[in-house]
Amino acid sequence: MLSVQMWRRARSLLSRGAWTRVQSASTAARLDLSGIFPPIATPFTTSEDVDYRRLEENLQKYAKIPFKGLVVQGSNGEYPYLTEEERVEVVQAVRSSLQPQKLLMAGSGCESTKATLQLTEKMAAVGADVVLVVTPCFYKGKMDSQALIQHFTKVADSSPVPVVLYSVPANTGLELPVDAVVQLSQHPNIAGLKDSGGDITRIGLIVHKTKGQDFQLLAGSAGFLMAAYSVGAVGGVCALANVLGQELCELERLCVSGRWEEARVLQQRLIEPNAAEVGSPCPQAGDGVVWLPRWSLSITSSATHRS
Repeated sequence: MLSVQMWRRARSLLSRGAWTRVQSASTAARLDLSGIFPPIATPFTTSEDVDYRRLEENLQKYAKIPFKGLVVQGSNGEYPYLTEEERVEVVQAVRSSLQPQKLLMAGSGCESTKATLQLTEKMAAVGADVVLVVTPCFYKGKMDSQALIQHFTKVADSSPVPVVLYSVPANTGLELPVDAVVQLSQHPNIAGLKDSGGDITRIGLIVHKTKGQDFQLLAGSAGFLMAAYSVGAVGGVCALANVLGQELCELERLCVSGRWEEARVLQQRLIEPNAAEVGSPCPQAGDGVVWLPRWSLSITSSATHRS
């Protein structure tokens, strides 16, 4: 796997033309996604404008934690409630503040393939290293494996940056089928899957069926992070990392080093705060932290969500 700096240089060269579906030495090399990514919140002012001052304050706090990178405009960032212009502006603001060695994964999924392609290009242009593309779900009854494979393939064919598939059935009511994931894993510009469903049997099966590909799986919640590591996941995109980032990075370290008994103890400690109800205080989070819904987490004390 390539380092962030090496990948960006390679991406610059490859951006002169669209990705092809032919596996080659130049396109098969992947950016390493292993590690913890907090899906950051989008803070709003009381007038429901994006609060860039609070966003910057959060970014300065994230910079002190050994995250692999940040996910911007994921479910936790309330992307359905932002305009396209706001979504791109937030990505640009984060990139301008984020340390160069950190990855920026930007949520560019839309309901239509064309809109997803357009937003993907815009986010890549302002500094996204990877895009996170959620399953289109408004017509979920029609979103079978064939339709989803076609959608993600077209996005990956044209995207100037790698694509991570995003299955979050709790929000979309649609789970990306295993057979679709397996086929899509063969695409040279699809780097992996963020699976938020929490079915460890499914996660292990996907890892097993894609082991011949350079395909990486990210757990979508801190509640099953250790279990996901045990069956082959390489990291996690965990909302809890917004408030307990050091602890999530420590759990990652324990799992990667094979210290499973210590990892089990820490994982058990993290289950309750991960499942905390709306508005309840987060134990161990420290002063100045508000425990809010997953779609409105913030590490500042004045977070506001958009209605």
